[in-house]
Amino acid sequence: MQRQHYALFFIACALANFPARAADTATIPGPVPLTIGADRLQGHQNREVEATGAVEVHKGEQSIYADHAVYSEPDDTVTATGNVRYEQPGARITGPRLEVQLEQETGYAESPIYNLEEIKAHGKAERFLFEGHKKYRARNAVYTSCEADNEWELHVNNLGLDYERDVGTAFNTVIFFKGVPLLYSPYLSFPLHDRRKTGFLTPSVGNTGKTGGEVILPFYWNIAPQRDATISSRFLSKRGLMLNNEFRYLEASYSGRLEADALPNDRVRHQNRYRLAVSHGQNWQGGWNGYLNLQTVSDDTYFTDLSTQLANTSQVNLPREGVLSYASGPWNFSGRVQRFQTLQDPLAPTTPPYHRTPQLLLNWGKPIDYGVSASLGTEWVNFSHPTLVNGRRLILYPSASRQFSNIYASVTPKLGVHWTQYTLDYNTTTLRDTTRSVPIFSLDGQVTFVRDANWRGESFTQTLEPRLYYVYAPYREQNQLPNFDTGPVGFGFPQIFSENQFSGGDRINDANRVTLGVTSRLLEADNGNERMRLTVAERFYLRPQRVTLNALPSSEARSDILSALSARVTRLLSLDATAQYNPRDRVTENYSLGLRYLPQAGQVLNLSYRFTRNTLRQVDASAQWPLAGRWQGLARWNYSLQDKSILEGLAGLEYNAGCWSLRLVAHRFASATEDKVNSLFLQLELNGLSNVGNNPLDILRQNIPGYTESRPKP
Repeated sequence: MQRQHYALFFIACALANFPARAADTATIPGPVPLTIGADRLQGHQNREVEATGAVEVHKGEQSIYADHAVYSEPDDTVTATGNVRYEQPGARITGPRLEVQLEQETGYAESPIYNLEEIKAHGKAERFLFEGHKKYRARNAVYTSCEADNEWELHVNNLGLDYERDVGTAFNTVIFFKGVPLLYSPYLSFPLHDRRKTGFLTPSVGNTGKTGGEVILPFYWNIAPQRDATISSRFLSKRGLMLNNEFRYLEASYSGRLEADALPNDRVRHQNRYRLAVSHGQNWQGGWNGYLNLQTVSDDTYFTDLSTQLANTSQVNLPREGVLSYASGPWNFSGRVQRFQTLQDPLAPTTPPYHRTPQLLLNWGKPIDYGVSASLGTEWVNFSHPTLVNGRRLILYPSASRQFSNIYASVTPKLGVHWTQYTLDYNTTTLRDTTRSVPIFSLDGQVTFVRDANWRGESFTQTLEPRLYYVYAPYREQNQLPNFDTGPVGFGFPQIFSENQFSGGDRINDANRVTLGVTSRLLEADNGNERMRLTVAERFYLRPQRVTLNALPSSEARSDILSALSARVTRLLSLDATAQYNPRDRVTENYSLGLRYLPQAGQVLNLSYRFTRNTLRQVDASAQWPLAGRWQGLARWNYSLQDKSILEGLAGLEYNAGCWSLRLVAHRFASATEDKVNSLFLQLELNGLSNVGNNPLDILRQNIPGYTESRPKP
């Protein structure tokens, strides 16, 4: 008998109040029709339908399977018993008894096992409540997103899951790991999907030598799609309770971050300690932009006492600056007010830098007739300092250049005049108001030769690229000029092909010199990828340079020889090396050698050696490498052979079980002269929930180049 015939037969029997044994399917009409199928159906018109044996109830996206079910038509409710299975998209609940109002999707299941496929979670409960479309609540429940049993579970007195708000809440919760209770929390809140949400995050626990044991309880506030805040209570066993606050915002025309940390009455220092950092970027219409960067701390040792990262503890000058800039066509302008807070190390004091109050820069540049490009750089700065001479400096630097080139070669002559005026707040026997004018001529020429090459059976394109760079600038006496912001730029490939060997505008070197360099590259013939690059360069002085900075003039006719090599030796092994050789004394002034072996993500070995004559000899090795099973080893060893001491060291283990990861990391680094910080990180990352412990990921990324986070898989 066809299904529609069964339905008509059932309706006729219901009208007669007579059991419908022969029928197996019935359809209840309505906005969303309901269909009931079973071995046996019976009921009363407009009242109820009772189904027995292999029961199936379908309405919209909801399906119920059971041994026995009663459908109440007036309130659209199904009560099912015996091997009950309730299904809707992304959810499946099984148990002995179910009662659900289908239209509102409300009701309960007794002693069920639930599987929420959409959020990849499952568990069991004493009672599972339906509270609307994709809103669930479980009483005395076990919850996990780990497929394996007894890996990690939440034992929750009251569990709420709201898909629409993307929020999971858990009251009176114990986190079990491997069957062992790990952490109790009266309240937990977590995202059901990988999205932001307001609530308490999992507490983290750690230890450092300076702060003692640490317990951090963060609260995340998802204020709006473009704003959020994290407010953390950080208990330090040696020092007291510290508050860490971070507020972030991101809009189409501006963005920024506000950080405010406070430690009232540090029990070690016996003082109130704080940190404030504000950064803001603004983009107005019409080419105007603004930037604000304000940082301050309560005392010189704030970072070395309270931070676990070398990037923080190595800070010396904290900026307090505001910048306003404009760009339109060939013109660009910027104005800046800049001050600093200088953090002093008593064993290595430093002179604070000058404040710029303000600094104004105006630049122009564009091509003009006959292929000539012209430019004008200007700067006016008011320099102020509490203990040094104060004054103002004006710089004008007009220049013009012309490039002559074809596909093989190019030559670019350039001519400019660097003019400077100083106005000082007071005169001395060595410093006075003055001006300086230095014409500068340069000539930059390059040629490229190309040939086919073969190496180890592979086809390559090899280039030979010689370069000549000539600079002429007459000598100007500059010892009577102040030094507001000038220092040596160092000696490397960017500097050897530059006009001035000083940064800042207080010294312009005299020059009559030529720099010769050559670069050879090996390119893969089929795709153009660079397999190897070798560069060698040397500077020759046609006249001894007389302008120096706190040093005697040099009479040398040639500079040291610079060389650099970078190569991908094999698909897995890469090499980087640099050297500075002194041909006059026939000694190597400094060199570095670095190797990286990277078979795949999560496997990396780094080894480097750095040498500077009479100053530095360092070995630096780091690794992330599989050990046995799912264990990975993590290590970094930065050792000074000169001082016979460890500058920075790290050792750790990482385990990825699929739905959870464990990291144990010990870290040690020199935070100041004769001062070291020891830290211990222990983190358990539970997939779909949160992290338990102190997060070492930033430390690992900074210490192991090429480190890849091992994350649990859903």
